[in-house]
Amino acid sequence: MRTVQLKVSETDFQKYNLGVGEIKFTDLVEMISREYARKALLECNEIAEQVGLSQMTMDEINAEIKAVRDAKTHS
Repeated sequence: MRTVQLKVSETDFQKYNLGVGEIKFTDLVEMISREYARKALLECNEIAEQVGLSQMTMDEINAEIKAVRDAKTHS
């Protein structure tokens, strides 16, 4: 096994809760991936609000999904 040293800002150190002595690389990758996913979700929510999608009802959403599926099967 190899060891890698990284320099991390204090902010990121606290943000990712890296206060342990050692951390597995796979755990670090998972933490960073979760943060990217969280940011992507927030951005999607923001876009949905801007274009009015956040106001759609479940019936409207299901109708949109059905329309897309129907279009695919009939093309």
